[in-house]
Amino acid sequence: MKKATVLTDMAVEFCKSQPKRDDGTIKYYEVDVDGTMSKKLNRPVGKYSTLETSCVVDGDSSSFSRLSGALSKCLKSYLKGCKKIMAVGLGNPDLTADALGDRVFKRLNVNRHLSDDERYLCALTPNVLGMTGIESFDIIAAVVERIRPDAVIVIDALTAAASERIASAFQVTDSGITPGSGVDNHRRRIDRESLGVKVVSVGVPLVVYASTIAKDYCGEDCTRRGDMIVTPKDVDVLVADCARIIADGINGAFSGR
Repeated sequence: MKKATVLTDMAVEFCKSQPKRDDGTIKYYEVDVDGTMSKKLNRPVGKYSTLETSCVVDGDSSSFSRLSGALSKCLKSYLKGCKKIMAVGLGNPDLTADALGDRVFKRLNVNRHLSDDERYLCALTPNVLGMTGIESFDIIAAVVERIRPDAVIVIDALTAAASERIASAFQVTDSGITPGSGVDNHRRRIDRESLGVKVVSVGVPLVVYASTIAKDYCGEDCTRRGDMIVTPKDVDVLVADCARIIADGINGAFSGR
């Protein structure tokens, strides 16, 4: 159990809970990590909401609109009263399993350049340090300081401790995000404290450690922390579908449609 906690970004895995709601297609979980739990679990304080569904993996596109609608509702509850929204797509666009943020960015209906009031959605994608030579945080912080949004939505791929959660759990949290933390490549944390504005992150697990899969099949003796990260062979399709759902959820909530 302790190792699973280390190898996951998902609150439903590092803090076990029962679904708050289940409509037959989507299971909705809520986890609140307070100061005591934060110290015990070594996880950031905050609220974590998870929409769990198999519709993406099953290719059930008829359920995508229901899922994006549920995601819109969830985002609105996290960003109540926020009118100026900046969305940030994290990750490496040239690495499919890490391209979720970029794919969402490309589907967003930005309207800051068209808006003549105080309600808008704008977006950027900073790529990764290895491609630009600039920390993602530094790019984001500079833009936030310049345009002063009410809140930042950060989108990124996550790591799971169970292979069945790949592309099957959409997590929203107000705790912020540490890019690369799920694969032991920690960058500077992006949250309210570091940016000075509300930060809400949205993510979907798209990779697991090979050791996690080995444990599922072989038991504890086969589990060890290794360097190999595993993703499904059809990850390109999964990323495209997850990006569509997340972008539709953000557009529906904040683009003024």
